[in-house]
Amino acid sequence: MASFALLSLLEPLAAQANPAADTFRQSCFSCHTIGGGRLTGPDLKGVGQRKDRAWLERFIATPQAVIDSGDAYATQLVQDARGVVMPTLPLTREQIAGLLDLIEAESALPKSQFAGLQIPEAPFTAADVARGRARFSGETKLKNGGPPCLSCHTMTGLGGLGGGRLGPDLTKVYERIPGRKALAAWLQSPATPTMQGLFKNRPLDSAEILPLVALFEAAAQRPGRSDQVATLIFFLLGLGGAVGMLLAFDGIWRRRFRSVRRALLAGGRNRGVR
Repeated sequence: MASFALLSLLEPLAAQANPAADTFRQSCFSCHTIGGGRLTGPDLKGVGQRKDRAWLERFIATPQAVIDSGDAYATQLVQDARGVVMPTLPLTREQIAGLLDLIEAESALPKSQFAGLQIPEAPFTAADVARGRARFSGETKLKNGGPPCLSCHTMTGLGGLGGGRLGPDLTKVYERIPGRKALAAWLQSPATPTMQGLFKNRPLDSAEILPLVALFEAAAQRPGRSDQVATLIFFLLGLGGAVGMLLAFDGIWRRRFRSVRRALLAGGRNRGVR
């Protein structure tokens, strides 16, 4: 009985510990779904029926080389992705084999865990945008403890000094990653090393992703490229602070020898009188 109880506890843990699923989530999910439709790249559901395994292994390992070889299918993939070329990922043969096994297994399920979020087609409301802004700024804390977007990014309309400058301005991110579903997938599984380090163990919740998509979609529809006012305020404050410090140091320096100078002048006058 004890052995059976131990196995029953270990089985869920073994199911969760799937290196191929982690690799897909970190390296593939921002551009591909399995059964959820096209993003930047094609839906991978049943991809093993469209191309043989040897071709898939070669393309995953060296996509640019396959494209440069003039392969018709690879060329069509680039055209369908509007010129976006799949990056060469640092994957071993074992990892590539694991990914293909995972895609085959997930393709056979009624719904894959990598189908992606269900994104509504209806227009977002002002309340949706407001909720997204609250999460972007940190006014509403993220459910899993991740940092607010404002820590590293800025965008139009934040006011004050704007946001951080570590990451890019997100005012037009909806144009760079076009479409609600593609942007939601990127937020669900960001592909950049910095974002992965921050959100791998503290991912955005689906209830947080949709308001952020609403915010970015609304920002992209407003005129203007970025929040230049915040940059100007930051520059003027820095300039004013620098001038103020120079004036303060000048005043301190002038008073530094004033008492000594008075004593010297007084001594000179006394000698002149004698």
